[in-house]
Amino acid sequence: MPPILVVHGGAWAMPDDMVDAHKNGVRQALATGWTVLQRGGSALDAVEEAIVVLEDDETFDAGRGSFLNRDGKVQLDALVMDGATLRAGGVGCVERLKNPIRAARKILSDSPHVYFVAEGAERFAQEQGIALCKNEDLIIPREVARLQEYQSHGTDRKPDLFAPAISHDTVGAVALDNKGNIAAGTSTGGTLDKAPGRLGDSSLIGCGCYADNDTAAASTTGWGEPIMKLVLAKWTADRVGAGHPPDEAASDAIHYLKNRVNGHGGIIVLNRKGDFGIFHNTPRMAWGVRSGILDVVGVEKH
Repeated sequence: MPPILVVHGGAWAMPDDMVDAHKNGVRQALATGWTVLQRGGSALDAVEEAIVVLEDDETFDAGRGSFLNRDGKVQLDALVMDGATLRAGGVGCVERLKNPIRAARKILSDSPHVYFVAEGAERFAQEQGIALCKNEDLIIPREVARLQEYQSHGTDRKPDLFAPAISHDTVGAVALDNKGNIAAGTSTGGTLDKAPGRLGDSSLIGCGCYADNDTAAASTTGWGEPIMKLVLAKWTADRVGAGHPPDEAASDAIHYLKNRVNGHGGIIVLNRKGDFGIFHNTPRMAWGVRSGILDVVGVEKH
């Protein structure tokens, strides 16, 4: 099968002065993941490596530079899923992992479980040879100032954290390798000023991420709570399995999100034929596609 990689880096009202940084981050992630696929690597490897690039890029709400929670800490969530085996690995509320997608991948490959949270996830990662960091290493001045500014408002005057104008820079990737297998991954720092321990959709199987060779791979970004209520990634993959093309399924998913629970965000979808879909109902979404014939990055609707 001709390989293909699709990446996203958040869906929201991205300001003009942040567009280039988002495009550059997505472009770097595509280049890294595509190198894996070109060398005959698995879709799973390509997804992991692409997301690591995005986690390391402070532009996005994943890894270092993520939003801070109410206590001023970074808490990270991630999931990766293999469409060939339906094996998945996820971590939630981790505070000492620079690249949570690495730990998620280790859970998928080296654990009988699917999900670890908080200290248990960090302990597992350390046992698997993944170095822990200090939470302070994940915090940058921009996010300290952002949290302080938000918390300075009175309760009745705080902006709506879930409005499309507030950054939703969750990252994700879906890939098809030359063996015909697909995979998906999603990683996030969650929502600004979130309550400690809050999980969004990104690391929950079927919500923010899903992959099944029989249907499709999908990764979402946006307002997590509505996405969770619809188990949107699985809903979209099932729609592809029922015969809808990925581009149609992606559009249907986001319209369903809006019409059913008044949610907003974006989604990328890919099937084993190499057909893909990208759709969002926010003003902009960072996305990119790389294949043997395509190499495109954008922030407007595909």
